[in-house]
Amino acid sequence: MTELPEPPERSPLSGITVVSVEQAVAAPFATRQLADLGARVIKVERPGGGDFARRYDTTVHGESSYFVWLNRSKESVTLDLKSDRGREILERLLGEADVFVQNLAPGAAARMGLGADALAERFPSLIPCSISGYGSSGPWADRKAYDLLVQCQTGLVSLTGNEHGAARAGVSVADIAAGMYAYSGILTALFTRATTGVARAVEVSLFEALAEWMSQPAYYTRHGGTQPPRIGTQHATIAPYGAYTAADGKDVLFSIQNEREWVALCERFLQRPDLVADVRFATGSARVAHRGELNEVVAARFARSDSAEVMKLLDEAGIANAGVNDVEEFLAHPVLSARDRWRDVPLPGGAMVPALLPPADLAGTAPRMDAVPAVGEHTEGILAELGYSAAEVAGLQAGHVI
Repeated sequence: MTELPEPPERSPLSGITVVSVEQAVAAPFATRQLADLGARVIKVERPGGGDFARRYDTTVHGESSYFVWLNRSKESVTLDLKSDRGREILERLLGEADVFVQNLAPGAAARMGLGADALAERFPSLIPCSISGYGSSGPWADRKAYDLLVQCQTGLVSLTGNEHGAARAGVSVADIAAGMYAYSGILTALFTRATTGVARAVEVSLFEALAEWMSQPAYYTRHGGTQPPRIGTQHATIAPYGAYTAADGKDVLFSIQNEREWVALCERFLQRPDLVADVRFATGSARVAHRGELNEVVAARFARSDSAEVMKLLDEAGIANAGVNDVEEFLAHPVLSARDRWRDVPLPGGAMVPALLPPADLAGTAPRMDAVPAVGEHTEGILAELGYSAAEVAGLQAGHVI
């Protein structure tokens, strides 16, 4: 029998309140995932413009594609944190919160008394999470860091692209990595607090998050004496593994992972059983060493069939393959539609936009997929919860505190 989803009030993180002074990508990605699980996420934004990621573009019914992706199911409060009254309101919010997340500029949190040690003195049960560029200590603690800068510093850009030049990864991988580690760190800290009563601070840097993802090429370079080559869609250490162009002009990528698959490729797809025993290709290392000659053989075979036939023959040979899709083809992918992965999410102004369900399905529960907030949409309601009168709220508005 299929389990029915839990009602929203019984979501995994229902009852958990997160206050986040966040902007851009890394911190909002972490907190959106907490909101997906039912946490109440109160997003603190600047009065007026709010999170600057709101203005990265205007492609989604006038809203930023980044902001729509990262900020559904949150409540937006505007506060001038440079003012005493704004910080007083933040203090009252933190007094009711379980988690505080911030990715302010280097040193800003400490100057406002929002560092982990200072918060622990005032709010011993609060879990603070700091997301920075290069960490809170060390020689680069005061440097600003954005995604592409970190891609450069970790060496990732030197691995992407092709023989004609380097390229950035097509998505914000440093921000995404940091957001994922912040998310898992916060979940770990919540579990620790629940089981020991101790609230532990979480610290994540973009640089160290992406450094972890660079470990395989780092091992290869340190112990092999040279870094993996930059070769486009080809795999640096496995061959054949990459995209080749079929007769109809569409690229198809396939991968050979073991000797059984190599034999099947030679006999059933390439129709060259003689290559199985060819010393140039007899082992994985030999195939990498003779990649150029091997690519000529594979490319010639691809040129004789259209992409549908290529994929059919590779499937029949038991070899993993996929067409190289563009984003439009991804959006229409049959797996997403057949598995019912899209949900409509409201935008400010009332438009609806399809959004993907979170990738981790938890049996018996359904993720929150609520609206993307307008700037300051929830300010008055939350101030009322904190005990502010209508006259006090009007005074805060007149003083540009909210």
